[in-house]
Amino acid sequence: MSNYGVGIEDIRAAQTALRGQIVRTPLVPASSLSTPAGRAVLLKLESLQPTGAFKLRGATNKLHALSDDGRTRGVVTMSTGNHGRGVAFAARAWGVRAVVCMSRLVPENKVAAIRDLGAEVRIVGDSQDEAENEVVRLVEHHGMTFVHPFDDPAVLAGQGTIGLELLEDLPAVDSVIVPLSGGGLIGGIALALKDLIPTVRIIGVSIARGAAMIESLKAGGPVNVREEASLADSLGGGIGLGNRFTFPIVRDLVDEVLTVEEHQIAEAMAHLYWRERLISEGGAAVGVAVLLHDLAQDLGHTVAVIISGNTVDMAAFTNIVRTRRPSSLETAGETAGP
Repeated sequence: MSNYGVGIEDIRAAQTALRGQIVRTPLVPASSLSTPAGRAVLLKLESLQPTGAFKLRGATNKLHALSDDGRTRGVVTMSTGNHGRGVAFAARAWGVRAVVCMSRLVPENKVAAIRDLGAEVRIVGDSQDEAENEVVRLVEHHGMTFVHPFDDPAVLAGQGTIGLELLEDLPAVDSVIVPLSGGGLIGGIALALKDLIPTVRIIGVSIARGAAMIESLKAGGPVNVREEASLADSLGGGIGLGNRFTFPIVRDLVDEVLTVEEHQIAEAMAHLYWRERLISEGGAAVGVAVLLHDLAQDLGHTVAVIISGNTVDMAAFTNIVRTRRPSSLETAGETAGP
């Protein structure tokens, strides 16, 4: 066990527990993002999980770790979408009741996907913090088990398995670029990578609108931020004023944090579609936005980018990629598209 309440031994145990329960996602080269100077960029496609996002790893590991009594009482969480879907998927596999509390800012496609998996959805307030109030009520008055979206050792260990897979496929990686919200994804990956390759650079990328973790790092401790609508809706929400695990992990182990603007997110989504034939949600494309706009320094020769999910409203996605079709594709006679 590390000083952070979770360590490499927990992540290795999670990898064993998750075998056969989640997809070991591929790491694929991205020729359109690699450079003539020799930088190789590879994409870790967590968008290929059965639920469309990495969150399935942490949710499944948490359900695995619960006692029989904990499962019997049912599970509850708050979510901006992907975690709730992961909890709903894992709970259905275990035959466990699941309640997912969400704010009004969560897109309807993500709400519907959770309901389709059999979970009960409760829409509460205009932020994830307000949705969390309903979670607390259900835990205190109905004895349900809380599956935190990120600030939980079992959830962190589950997300950390991405780091183990990454090193198995790319042991010479120099830098890893990871979407940053509450810190569960980047925290788990950082715990795994920094333990095994201390020199690897880990870069977190968040939204310019309401980047709770980045504002908390500036303040020296968890702070509340105003939650706003964004193309990267999965990166919204606070980190919790009582944050115990992810804040210190991100503070100590992440080398650089950056933000990207809405137009840069849209450009990255379109780039992934037209150049790499990939569908990504806004929160999953932020690492690509960093590369497209050359926002990070000292990346080294081998860079991995985590593509965290694809749970995007397809009507909105189609509009984004149609209006940002590269002119070079027109001259090359490219006609495929949404």
